[in-house]
Amino acid sequence: MGEQASKAASVKGAATLQGKVSAKKPKAAKPESRLAMVRRARRINRELAEIYPYAHPELDFRNPFELLVATVLSAQTTDLRVNQTTPALFAAYPTPEDMAAAAPEHLEELIRPTGFFRMKAKSLLGLSQALRDNFGGEVPGRLDDLVTLPGVGRKTANVVLGNAFGVPGITVDTHFGRLVRRWKWTEQQDPEKVEAEICAIFPKSEWTMLSHRVVFHGRRICHSQRPACGACPIAPLCPAYGEGETDPEKARKLLKYEKGGQPGQRLTPPPDYPGLPALPLGGAPAPS
Repeated sequence: MGEQASKAASVKGAATLQGKVSAKKPKAAKPESRLAMVRRARRINRELAEIYPYAHPELDFRNPFELLVATVLSAQTTDLRVNQTTPALFAAYPTPEDMAAAAPEHLEELIRPTGFFRMKAKSLLGLSQALRDNFGGEVPGRLDDLVTLPGVGRKTANVVLGNAFGVPGITVDTHFGRLVRRWKWTEQQDPEKVEAEICAIFPKSEWTMLSHRVVFHGRRICHSQRPACGACPIAPLCPAYGEGETDPEKARKLLKYEKGGQPGQRLTPPPDYPGLPALPLGGAPAPS
């Protein structure tokens, strides 16, 4: 065989071999086992506890009634707007008995900044009357009782129980649901099913604080539209890493609240909160 023929045969052989190699499909990633997912989820919780040791409910309140009302008002608006609205509301109606006797028009005007004010006023009047008539003017500390109140569902009840009564509970809001699905802790969409699956992963003692940590992370770093992946401390544990901005410098510009050097949502944050208090109604807006 001549030199040219030999070279041609070698090239043809190499091409054939390359074709066989490229035709092989890459091995699919091995599915994560249930045990591995639980271990990863609990590690994420531990990491979040170090990142947000100051995590807390971001609604201002001084007693269970104020927390209940604020949580009802928080539907379809920000905690910041609720916190800017409730000082005047609670000055006018500090107790369930006071609010139960309120003129609907006056109550509507006070809560107008939170949106859907007519529907919310109807709920506040109804729950205040129920507290007055059925519970001696006191907010009950049982989920079964709380969900009988107008405008109070399971999510609101868990907020009140966990933060006013110390009863552990998972609060599935939009931030919580989004993140636990991104982290592959659950594929459920229904909040009650999400709650049940997450409760099965963590000990009961962690439920309330886990809720705060996940929501804090969702509001500050793991945003809905543009997650700050490049500035996320738990990126190595996140199966959704790369959905957002991965460049560290660009990602840092996406951080919100205390992580971004901006005011928080509470006008009266806890003493250990490292950020700035929110501004009262009429001040410059904080990020949503």
